[in-house]
Amino acid sequence: MICGVDEAGKGPVLGCLVIAAVSFTDEEKINSLGVKDSKKLSSKRRQQFAKRIEQIASNIEILIISASDIDDMRKVMTMNEIEVFAFTKVIKKIKPDICYVDAADVIEERFGKEISKNLPKKIEIISKHKADALFPVVSAASILAKTRRDAEIRKIAEILEPKIGKPMGSGYPADPLTKSFLETWVKIYHTLPPHTRHSWNTAKKLLAKSKIKKLDEY
Repeated sequence: MICGVDEAGKGPVLGCLVIAAVSFTDEEKINSLGVKDSKKLSSKRRQQFAKRIEQIASNIEILIISASDIDDMRKVMTMNEIEVFAFTKVIKKIKPDICYVDAADVIEERFGKEISKNLPKKIEIISKHKADALFPVVSAASILAKTRRDAEIRKIAEILEPKIGKPMGSGYPADPLTKSFLETWVKIYHTLPPHTRHSWNTAKKLLAKSKIKKLDEY
């Protein structure tokens, strides 16, 4: 049985990190589906692929790590270490023979070895950069992770956007909508909105700027 693992949401200042693992007993099933890296697909196409993957996969494991949990874990771990922990957790549940992972570490072999440390030796780990573009089984995991994270972001947006009347955007620091949303929220409430990663520099700078402005008002 082969397995693919990938994540969505490593870099955003808003929202969760989603890790998806998907396995197939028949490799041809996923190869014939024609899946691609989720980043190269439209949201509609990802959702279509996700439904088909769910139908033909032998097993699927989704792990969601909230923004607050990420903040807590980062007190003692790097983001790469968090991903090693998360990838290991979903692989243990699926118990494949071979697992392809999208390497988060600049040294792809090191990422694979760190995962292997806590797995049964019979599970072979193949760790590659851009594995989501190289291996269909990782493309499938990428699609599931991205689809789930998009759904989680929509849930958050439905709750938070009405409070300030602005779109939340994707949650990534480089997204102008997200930047404007955070700036407006902090200006109104003098704190960061729920589901924000307080350990991110973007969040820290916004809070620091807000505190300086409040001091200037005295």
